[in-house]
Amino acid sequence: MTKLHSETLGQGKPIVLVHGWAMHSGVWRDFARALAQHYQVTCIDLPGHGRSDKISPFTLEQISAALASSLPEQPCCWLGWSLGATVVLDIAERFPERVNSLILLAGNPLFVQAETWPGMDARLLGMFADGLGKNCQATLSRFLALQVSGLADYKVLLKELKESVFERDAPDTLILQGGLDILTQSDLRPAMSRLKCPVSAILGGKDMLIPVSVGKQLLQLNAGCEVNILDKAGHVPFLSHQQEVLTIISRFLVQG
Repeated sequence: MTKLHSETLGQGKPIVLVHGWAMHSGVWRDFARALAQHYQVTCIDLPGHGRSDKISPFTLEQISAALASSLPEQPCCWLGWSLGATVVLDIAERFPERVNSLILLAGNPLFVQAETWPGMDARLLGMFADGLGKNCQATLSRFLALQVSGLADYKVLLKELKESVFERDAPDTLILQGGLDILTQSDLRPAMSRLKCPVSAILGGKDMLIPVSVGKQLLQLNAGCEVNILDKAGHVPFLSHQQEVLTIISRFLVQG
């Protein structure tokens, strides 16, 4: 079995936090501590990220199975950010007995733009893929900058994001490319439409990766989905608008 690194804080309703592409669980640190004042919070490193063992091939099916087998067999709330949102949607599809609610934080069941679907330009993801082989560190730095672009406290947030991400070695190029492949190729709109558990989406009005207009599309896929829009947030609302995100999560979990 693939050994995945995780840390659990606090007591209460269980919540699992799943990070995004090229990241690790350390990116949640301050947010997780605040959330753990009221809940049992588990932060887990995706395979090949942070302190977790690698898997090969790095596919969505393998990732979901590794996470499900690495954590206690209890239903809980899964919160996924960016690529993590793709992962938790897949877990809800494959292991519905392990999921009692979902929170999609700056995530999208179809990450790339398609006909009648708002998403990221696939060519931009292609540029990141090309850059990995040339200068991985510079490519990751550009990706981090894009996540906070246009925000009022851009420099402070970028510094905080870089410090937390680069305190661990970056995943190897094959893992990073595998993550981009998942973002480019995965279409979990059918899974979203089949969800039986409560689901909350939290979107940033200034997100450069996930268009805020996806909120309306999510409601069309799943009428029971709760959509929350933070007008001044970008792609990392748990850093830039921590209290607002915590308030949304608490309200959602009380209702659930």
